[in-house]
Amino acid sequence: MEILEKAPAKLNFSLDTPFRHADGNHEWQMVMIAIDLADYVQVRTIPTSKQITVLTDSGFLPCDRRNLAYQAALKLQQDYQVDQGVEIIIKKNIPVAAGMGGGSSDAAAVLRALNQAWNLKLSKAKLAQIGLEIDSDVPFCVYSEPALVTGKGELINPLGDFPSLWIIVAKPKASVSTPTILKQIDYSNLAHLDVTGLVSALKEQDYAQITAKMGNVLEPITSKKHPDILRIKTKMLKFGADAAQMSGSGPTVFGITQKYSRAQHIYNSLRGFCDEVYLVRPLSATSKKEGS
Repeated sequence: MEILEKAPAKLNFSLDTPFRHADGNHEWQMVMIAIDLADYVQVRTIPTSKQITVLTDSGFLPCDRRNLAYQAALKLQQDYQVDQGVEIIIKKNIPVAAGMGGGSSDAAAVLRALNQAWNLKLSKAKLAQIGLEIDSDVPFCVYSEPALVTGKGELINPLGDFPSLWIIVAKPKASVSTPTILKQIDYSNLAHLDVTGLVSALKEQDYAQITAKMGNVLEPITSKKHPDILRIKTKMLKFGADAAQMSGSGPTVFGITQKYSRAQHIYNSLRGFCDEVYLVRPLSATSKKEGS
């Protein structure tokens, strides 16, 4: 069987971590969305072999066991004793090591595809639980719709449709190691966010409060080493973004506006400062059901 899955990028409209668990993992409080910038993952099952192969058009991705899509296929194969192999072909559009969950979304796409191809009949919640063992962003990427994400990343509470807005995404040249950033979190000096307030603002479609409640507690940590993050953020706000911040552990920065003309102006202005700039829209729960 052959299945093609869309693997959307993610952005963090809010990212906070209340504490670190005894096992070293972080507790998260995040509002996450998926956007219409996506990789495409083609999964083909091989009945005559148990071999897993990964092919990609990106020279920056490993195609062996280090690849999260490979790990997703292997985990389902082993956990459910499936006597089939898989060929995975990934067409990359999401920047690598950008804080946009590209690798996690590819892995989630493999979980969804193989759940269907192997007739495992696993719920999204179960796929999210499995995905957590691969990477903390995989559970959200299984859903890929606006959600409050808590726990260690596995508790996904969908928020319904997202407000209509435009998002300008800019990826500086730097690549960021998430584990390195997480090790630098000092919980005694962390300025926590009003994530509950952001969720309420989203449900009420209160745009002013949405922009006021956005934030990312990792931004000060990553931007110390990568000052381009703050430079791009400042330019986004100068060019007319209503709010701008880093996504994930960085270094990608995004800005938002409700007006297409202003979004286009910000996009055009940033292209002189940054090679990778995208003008995108959020994926809502409705648009996903409609297949867009």
